[in-house]
Amino acid sequence: MAPEQTTEETPTRIPTHIAMIMDGNGRWAAARNLPRLAGHQAGTENLRRVITACVEFGIQYLTIYAFSTENWGRPDDEVQGLMHIVADVIERELDELHRQGVQLRHIGRLEHLDEDLRNKVLHAVELTRDNHRLVLNVAFNYGGRDEIVCAVRQLMKAGYQADEVNEQTISQYLFTADSPDPDLIIRTSGEMRISNFLIWQAAYSEWYFTPTYWPDFDKEELRKALLAFGSRDRRFGRLSNCAQESHAG
Repeated sequence: MAPEQTTEETPTRIPTHIAMIMDGNGRWAAARNLPRLAGHQAGTENLRRVITACVEFGIQYLTIYAFSTENWGRPDDEVQGLMHIVADVIERELDELHRQGVQLRHIGRLEHLDEDLRNKVLHAVELTRDNHRLVLNVAFNYGGRDEIVCAVRQLMKAGYQADEVNEQTISQYLFTADSPDPDLIIRTSGEMRISNFLIWQAAYSEWYFTPTYWPDFDKEELRKALLAFGSRDRRFGRLSNCAQESHAG
């Protein structure tokens, strides 16, 4: 008897922009009796695989939540370890990302980073600025509320009057001004919180929560998220297509 053959279902609706909260590195490490930084290291190594999968699926924008403004409150050794990991990842992966046509952008604040890491980030952004295969927004030292505060301050400096301010003008002063709002936001590890991530841009994003820890989130897990996205009826505050047809009848 011939073995049963299985075929993977291919996602038919691909979001233009996916954002990811890469959660669960510490718990992944704890489950293996490893230090937390080992989990963060595994998480950064997994990022390469996820970026490759996004390119293969045809996703145009990917935003990752790498370090929040609140993460400075973690133990100093963990914070410094994360900074070293980020610097190492830039040095190790930048040339390959550039070769693959990935454009790197930073969203968040750079002023709290030490000069060496800040220069590495700026160099990566400048080197890849003309790439268009995938735009990778790295949210590092980022907070959604802080982003809105920064946008309001910039609006005030630009001399906008109160009646000139609308959703479009605020969006133009956000860190993500050059990116469309995310269609899909994925959070790994089973937590179901926004965690101050893209709180303006996510107004009508679809959310997908998975219990999988970030270091284990692979192409197959991404495929599942895309299939779930494809099954959603995105209404943007309006009636669903089915409801509109019923109403029209």
